[in-house]
Formats: sequence, structure tokens, C-alpha cells
Amino acid sequence: MRRTRILTAVLALAAGLIAGGPPALAADGAPRPALAAESYTWKNARIDGGGFVPGIVFNRKEKNLAYARTDIGGAYRWQESTKTWTPLLDSVGWNDWGHTGVVSLASDSVDPNRVYAAVGTYTNSWDPGNGAVLRSTDRGASWQKTDLPFKLGGNMPGRGMGERLAVDPNRNSVLYLGAPSGKGLWRSTDSGVTWSQVGNFPNAGNYVQDPSDTSGYASDNQGIVWVTFDESTGTSGTATKTVYVGVADKDNAVYRSTDAGATWSRLAGQPTGYLAHKGVLDTVNGYLYIAYSDKGGPYDGGKGRLWRYATATGTWTDISPVAEADTYYGFSGLTVDRQKPGTVMATAYSSWWPDTQIFRSTNSGGTWTKAWDYTSYPNRANRFTMDVSSSPWLTWGANPSPPEQAPKLGWMTEALEIDPFNSSRMMYGTGATIYGTENLAEWDSGGQFTVKPMVQGLEETAVNDLASPPTGAPLLSALGDVGGFRHTDLTKVPSMMFTSPNFTTTTSLDYAETNPNTVVRVGNLDSGPHVAFSTDNGANWFAGSDPSGVSGGGTVAAAADGSRFVWSPAGTGVQYTTGFGSSWSASSGIPSGAVVESDRVDPKTFYGFKSGKFYVSSDGGATFTASAATGLPAGDSVRFKALPGVKGDVWLAGGASDGAYGLWHSTDSGATFTRLSTVEQADTIGFGKAATGASYQTLYTSAKIAGVRGIFRSTDRGATWTRINDDAHQWGWTGGAISGDPRIYGRVYVSTNGRGVIYGDTSDTSGGGTDPTDPTDPTDPAPSGACAVTYTITNQWSGGFQADVRLTNTGTGAWSGWSLGWTFPGGQTISQLWNADYTQSGSAVTARNVGWNANVAAGSSVSFGFTGSWTGSNPKPTAFGLGDQSCTVN
Repeated sequence: MRRTRILTAVLALAAGLIAGGPPALAADGAPRPALAAESYTWKNARIDGGGFVPGIVFNRKEKNLAYARTDIGGAYRWQESTKTWTPLLDSVGWNDWGHTGVVSLASDSVDPNRVYAAVGTYTNSWDPGNGAVLRSTDRGASWQKTDLPFKLGGNMPGRGMGERLAVDPNRNSVLYLGAPSGKGLWRSTDSGVTWSQVGNFPNAGNYVQDPSDTSGYASDNQGIVWVTFDESTGTSGTATKTVYVGVADKDNAVYRSTDAGATWSRLAGQPTGYLAHKGVLDTVNGYLYIAYSDKGGPYDGGKGRLWRYATATGTWTDISPVAEADTYYGFSGLTVDRQKPGTVMATAYSSWWPDTQIFRSTNSGGTWTKAWDYTSYPNRANRFTMDVSSSPWLTWGANPSPPEQAPKLGWMTEALEIDPFNSSRMMYGTGATIYGTENLAEWDSGGQFTVKPMVQGLEETAVNDLASPPTGAPLLSALGDVGGFRHTDLTKVPSMMFTSPNFTTTTSLDYAETNPNTVVRVGNLDSGPHVAFSTDNGANWFAGSDPSGVSGGGTVAAAADGSRFVWSPAGTGVQYTTGFGSSWSASSGIPSGAVVESDRVDPKTFYGFKSGKFYVSSDGGATFTASAATGLPAGDSVRFKALPGVKGDVWLAGGASDGAYGLWHSTDSGATFTRLSTVEQADTIGFGKAATGASYQTLYTSAKIAGVRGIFRSTDRGATWTRINDDAHQWGWTGGAISGDPRIYGRVYVSTNGRGVIYGDTSDTSGGGTDPTDPTDPTDPAPSGACAVTYTITNQWSGGFQADVRLTNTGTGAWSGWSLGWTFPGGQTISQLWNADYTQSGSAVTARNVGWNANVAAGSSVSFGFTGSWTGSNPKPTAFGLGDQSCTVN
């Protein structure tokens, strides 16, 4: 994970949630929307990882039982049989979105069925709710919740320290929780059901990252950061006597109780000047190991030390593997080998360049070896090999000069654990994935151990925008931290994120509706351009130029035919360009910061929204005019889209609970809007393939309808809605983006703020029966009446070309489905076709309507396009047939 992850989450939540707070859940007696007549199957579009994993916890009693926590994406349990992770907090709903941030996890070593999670995302106003402790007696399959009287910060500074939550290994009804914000140490004596503050604990912490931060994010006291029990000082059924607690205080970092928490004292002789990130106890040898850093992490840290405390004698020993003067990083990741007492490992978590470092000692810190070292600078020798074939994007498409390498061993490596039952298995978290090895023993024998991603099933991206074009890849995504991906197969990890350039965060993307090969994206980058274009459906990219003053991505829209673009970047006003952004001109009549979208039919019509006003341009974005429409949301938490295939058909969702909030529809390019009475609140809107018998595309939204928050679908233009998710599949906040699939009825892509891209498929794959507009349906009525065809070659190059076909109904009756056939005189072959389905046999081609463009009124036209290949020559077809009807060729 990169540094922008904080901003991604904050901006997304600030846009969608903070104003007025999230809506309350419906009372038990409230009316409920219709349940889905068919069931939905929910999966992730595979990316594998994509975010920071600050904690990994192995159960000390049961083999192969392990958990991972993420900062905004929930918790996971390891499934040994498949080597995958199972998400455990998908049931967290909209109202409790903050509980997807997990600040700590604890697995019960007495009863392995029990697991606990301390949840809450921010300790400042960004998260309007308090934290909670979740408890489970079935390994996270289901949870009960105890709300806390204070906030927790799963995505706050210092979140890699820990674990702050711990279960007494002798009397497992006793738990401790370290709180931030000066709230002190808390204890439960009834297995997490109730909690009370440990009133006699002497120090609530005092370290803040940046006291001048007025937002409360970096200026919050990081508080109590870890709890460690000495299990040798208790017996089964009685509370452990000796407990160590780490505090975010550079002068008073470690405290101890020797009477089961009745009294506490500062540990004598301890080092000062550093924060104690981790405290791990080796009871066999009687050593408490502590990893220190001068900062709280997970990004910062310039100096660090490792210390060993002898529990029997009280002796402190500096066991740091390098001299203090040679550190430019802090230590955090810390683990001991329970099978081989005396083996300890630690990470240089904040060593961003040239790579993280992992240290290993087999004599209790007496001497150390490194995962890599220099031979002669800048060349280095590694004790490991990296195999990222399962997640090849982890190279970031980079080819760095030594001493850097791609992929990196990691960064932000605050979670490091040796399997307590298997000395050869180690896992560690990074800012982008979980890495691991199953032949760690090679480290000591002189061989090389293999590091691979161990992250399948753990999806942790924050999603800003989604697109599902009618042809090409089914899914394009705009993501925080890792930029975004082009999924040609949702079940496989793409080979690479969007590159050339690599945005740290992609904020918006769009494709040309009638030419989906043309794609544009905008995003954030520390230095370099903020806009990029593709002419092959997002497979390859090239950078555009920035107008003066651009500081961030903002939103972007592509003309229906890809001939021009409108961009509303951060830092300057709305801009427009023809071509691919070699130069930009300022749009007039629209304020800076407006959200922009394009009409999906008319290439010169663009739309914008800002502060309750809707704006329309009919000259390609050069000038905008404010619509007279009133009653729209006053704030800027709005997302809107224009319907493919119908000019001027616009849907707008958004608002806040203290004002206008809902779903609006316009059929006149935004001149007027009608609010849907069926929708109480809505945050996203998307379109997908029409249902059987429907003449209008399917609508999807993340909304509150009939008192219930959920993902909803309508097949009748919003007259009625069906909730298609359930309480077990809610994913916290889903207000970023939503899209149906134009090719598969019922499929919907849902954005989350930390659980990646979720997609759902209905069990009713036919769409409810035989579709009279489906070109593969044998009952499809053949259109009658006259027709005309215009065939235009719009671009041609050596061996390839692009063409547009315009089919006009010149008769007197409407068509409710069409099928156009022709023969290529030069033996040309179609490569890709959009806005229609097609088959080709030899030189003969048949193009058929898709669901949304089946109906063609008398005097109206429908268009589609394609790319193809040719050899020798590329003559135009001379005859076209609509069923048995010959068409006039223009």
C-alpha cells in the first residue's frame, strides 16, 4: 500500500458519508422491499491483495488456524486446504461502515473456536460511530458485538503496532484491549461481552504523529499499543499473573503487572527515546523481545532498535542487528519460532528504499543474518527468491536499477509471523499483499527460501470508479493505491495494473460508448501527468498532457464516439480537448470541481454537476449552461450517468440525510428531473442488460428503499425494486460506483471501500424467460419494411481497419428486433464489434441487436461499429439484408 491510501479512504468517505452521517437502519417493523426471486452469488473480481495488512495472528493451540486483519477491508481466516483466505466481516452494513477497519485481532488459544476483533476505522470525526469488539464462537462465521464508549482507528497512524487485543492464555474469559485517544487500558472478564476501563493503569500514552493537524487524524494520541501475557505465570483456569503492556510514550513505553492486573508499574531500566511497536515473549528462554521505532508508522520511521528483556533478572540487552547510526528505519515486525526457542526475526518496516529488510537470529538476538546484503554496492545478494507469478502486477511494471529490484521484498512490513507449528512457514504483511514462504529453513542452511504471495481470497482495494463496456474487457476499475485493472477474466488476477503512467490512485475513468476501444482515466501522481488514454480498450496506455494547475485526477468523460474529452481535474477548472489531450482549453459556464459525464449517444453533449446545479454542454464541452432543474441535492455527494443508446436519458443519485437525498431521472438532457418516490436514499446508479421482455436497461443502485439499505435492481425504470444482496453480504460502504454488465443479464459490479470489486450473478441466467429482443431467440420477430444502410470506413492501416454501420428504419412500422447480414467482398474478418452481437462464417456476417437497441422506431436509426483485418484490399460490402428484406445502400 502506498501513502495515498489514507487520502483515498478519507476522500471517498468525506464525499459519501460524513455530511449528515450514514443513515440509520430501519426499525424492525418497517416495510421491506421485495426479496430477490432468484438467489445471487457474490464473488470478487480477483486482484489478490492491493492494500496494507498490518496484522497476522496464528492460533497457538490448533495447527493451520490463522487470521489476518486489514486497515479498512475487514478480517480474514486462513483456509489451509485451498491456501486461501475467507472474508469474515462482509456482514458489516452501511450504518456501521467503520467496523470494516480492524485495529486488532485475537485468537483464543484455549478454545480455538473463539476469535475476537476490535473494529473501528477512524478516531476523529471522519468515522461518526464508536468502535466495537466483535466476538465469535465459530471462527468468525458469525459475530456478536459489544459497542465501546470510544472510537478505534483501524486506518489511523500507528495501526501496525500491536496486538492491542489479547486473550488470557490461562483464563480465556479475560481479555485486554489497548485504546487510543487517551482512553487507557480496558478489560473484559466475560469473554468480551462487557468491558470496563482498568482504572489503575498509570499511562494512557502521549505520542501523536503531528500535533498541528487540525483534522484530528495525525494529532490523535496513539494510546495503548500492545498486550502480552507471560503464560508461564498462570495455570489453566486461573488468570495469568504477569502481563506486559506497550504504551505510545517514548519515555515510558512498557508496563508490567505481576498480580493479574491488580497493580501496574513501569518496567525498570527500559530504553527511552523510542516507541515500542511490538512485544513478543519467549517463555522457554524467559525473554521479552521489543521492536522499537522513533515513529508510530506505518509510513514513517527513521531510527529503530531491538531490545531483549530477561524476565527473571530484569536485565535489558540491546540486540539490534545494526548500529543505531546505520539505521534509517524503525523496527516493527517481530516473531519468535515456537518450535525452535531462541530463533527470533524482525523487520525494518519503514525501509522504503531500496527494499525492506528482514533479520533473523538463532541465538536469541546474539548474532543476526539479513534477508539480503550488499556484495559490492549497488549489487546485492539475496537469501531469497521471489515468485509473483500468481500476482504478477506486484512488480508494478518496474525495471529499477540496483540496488532496487522488482518485485520488492516489501514495505510497511509490520506484520511478521512464523507458524507456531511449522518452522518452515512464515507470513508477513506488506502495503500491497501478504507474502510468505514454506521453506524458511533454507535461510539457515545456506540455500535460498522462496517468497510467494499468500494472499488469494484477501481483496483489499478501495474502488473509486467502475466501467463495463459493451465489448472488450467486461470490467475496468479505478482503484486507490494500485491504480486500476483491466479484467478480461474476473476469476483470474490481471497480469498488470494500468501503467504508462502508473497513477498511485485512479479517481475516474470512462470509455467511448460507440467505440469502447477508446478509454480515458485520470488520477493522482506525485510527479507526472494526471491523464492517460488507451485505444485498445485499456490494454495499453499513453499519457496525455496536463493543463496548468492540475494537482489531482478529478473526474473525466469521453465523448460517445471518442472524438473528444471533458476533464474536471483537481487544482483547476473544467477543461475540454479534441483528440487525445495534447492540449486543453478551459470550459466556460461550469464551476471548478464539477463532476462531469458524457451523453452516451451524442458525442458533443456533456453534463456536469456541482453544488445542486446540473450543467449541459452541446458543443463538446466548450461551453456549459446551468439547467433550470431544481430540487437536486445541494452538496457534492452525487454520482450520475447517462443511459447508453438513448440521447438525453440521465439518472442522478446522491445527497445527504440532512437535505435532498435520493434518485432522480431526466429524459431531456437534464432540463428537468423527476425524483423517484420509490427510493428514499441512493448513492450510485448503473445500467446493465435488459431483462427478458423489457425494453429498457436494468438499473442498479446502492440505496435505501423501504427502510432497508442494500444493493437493488429494477427492470422497469425504477417503478419497483428488488434487493439482490442480503445481510451476510453488505461490505460496509458501497457508495463509490456501481455498474451492470451490458452483456450478461443480472450481473452487477459493486464498489467497496476496502473489499475490492464485488460482482454478483443471478441464478436466473435467462433473465426470466424467452426474450423477444434476444437475437439468439428463435421467436425473435423479423422486422418488416424498408431499410437503409450507411457503411463507413473510419480508419484504415496496414492489415487492419475500423468501420461504422448505420442502419435506418425507412419503413412505416417500428422494429422490435433486427438482424443485418452482408458478405465481405474482400474476405475481411471482424476482430471486435460493439453495440451489437455478431457471427461470421467465412465472408458472411450477421449483426444482431443487443437488448437495449432492439426497438427502432420508423424513421430512426441504430449504429454499431467494429474493427477488422484485411489482406490485399478492403472493398466495402455492396449489399445488406434485414432478414429477407434488401436494404438501400447509401
